[in-house]
Amino acid sequence: MLLPAIVLITAALVFYTIGVWSEHRQRVLKWWHAGFFALGLLCDASGTYFMSRIAESGDTGAGGGGSGLNAIMAVTGAIALLLMVFHLAWAVVVLVRNRDVEKERFHKFSLIVWGIWLIPYVTGAIGTSLG
Repeated sequence: MLLPAIVLITAALVFYTIGVWSEHRQRVLKWWHAGFFALGLLCDASGTYFMSRIAESGDTGAGGGGSGLNAIMAVTGAIALLLMVFHLAWAVVVLVRNRDVEKERFHKFSLIVWGIWLIPYVTGAIGTSLG
């Protein structure tokens, strides 16, 4: 189960990064950006589900190292996942309201959420490689 989890969470990184940085560079939120946010969220939630199943079984597939990092990853991962849900929901609200000023300011919020999301991604990668 470790390989599918890694693939899904890495796919989340790719999709979410494309959505966030494309939106940031274009300086205006578009529907296709929200689509990439949704793909990133779907992959991250699926990968997180697999990781939680691995943690419950006690078999990391990598020797079980990095338990302190695993705790950090669990807490920051839950926060990041909730932020991704809020981020996507707020993007849809902004797009439906279709106010130019909101669509132009949204990218600042996106970068903050993306930066927070990187914390559990990096700690997870370190924890997996330490095992």
